[in-house]
Formats: sequence, structure tokens, C-alpha cells
Amino acid sequence: MVEYNPKVMQHFLKPKNVGKIEKPDGIGKVGNMSCGDIMYVYIKIKETKGKEVIDKIKFQTLGCAAAIATSDVVIELAKGKTIQEALKITNKDVVDELGGLPSIKVHCSLLAEEALWEAIYDYLKRNGKLIPKELQERHKKTLIAEKNFHDKFKCGDKK
Repeated sequence: MVEYNPKVMQHFLKPKNVGKIEKPDGIGKVGNMSCGDIMYVYIKIKETKGKEVIDKIKFQTLGCAAAIATSDVVIELAKGKTIQEALKITNKDVVDELGGLPSIKVHCSLLAEEALWEAIYDYLKRNGKLIPKELQERHKKTLIAEKNFHDKFKCGDKK
């Protein structure tokens, strides 16, 4: 049995940022084939003093306690940040903010980081903005992981 600290349980039992944003500026969707967690991050961007700031951000996650808690925390960390600041948020930041995770659940923090980055990628792409090289590379890896997931579980097949 996996044991979580009180902060993880608080974010799991009472997440503050769960939901969907109508007409989001960007959507990040990621999943993990080995554990079945699926995360969506929705963002609204606002121009403030010439900078693009994450004005609204929500998540929807189907997964374990760690997946929900890490989703909630990555949202808290990104809210009000510029895109450049949000792209600096790492899974280590998420784990640290939660006061730690069992080693078997650290992959959930990676998913949360990836979902945030994918939402930013989606926003930049939709708006014809420059996408940093590192973000392009991460997006390619996410696409490969998604394809592997769909191939393994025959998603979309109508047999």
C-alpha cells in the first residue's frame, strides 16, 4: 500500500483547481501507459504589461491520488506566471511543493509538468508564436508516448 503525506492527501481530497475552462487558449493532454493516468490542463492567457501571463488555469485528471495532487499543485505553481516562468516549472518543484511523494509515484509529477508544457505548446502553436526548441522536443516525445498508448490499447479501433 502506498502512503501519502498530509499535504498530498489535502490536494487529492480537496483540489482547488479542478475543472474545465470554456474556450481555453491552450489545452495540454498527457497520459501514462503503465499506470493509466490521464491529465488535461486548460489555460487562458492574458496580456499584462506586454507579457503573456497565465490568467486562468484548471485541470481534469483521471488517476490515482498522486496524479490528482500533482495536477492541482502544478496549477497552483503556474497560476499568474508568465509563459516563460511557467516553462521553468519542473516535476521536482511539484514534488517539493507537496513535501515529497513515494518513489513509485514520482512519475505523476512528470505527467503534471508535461500537461502544463503541452497546454503552453498548444497556446503558442494556435497563435503562431515562436515555440522554444526545448518545448518542441518535449512535444515530440509526448506525441510518441500518446501513439504508443493508442497502439497498445487499440484506442479508436472499431472491431
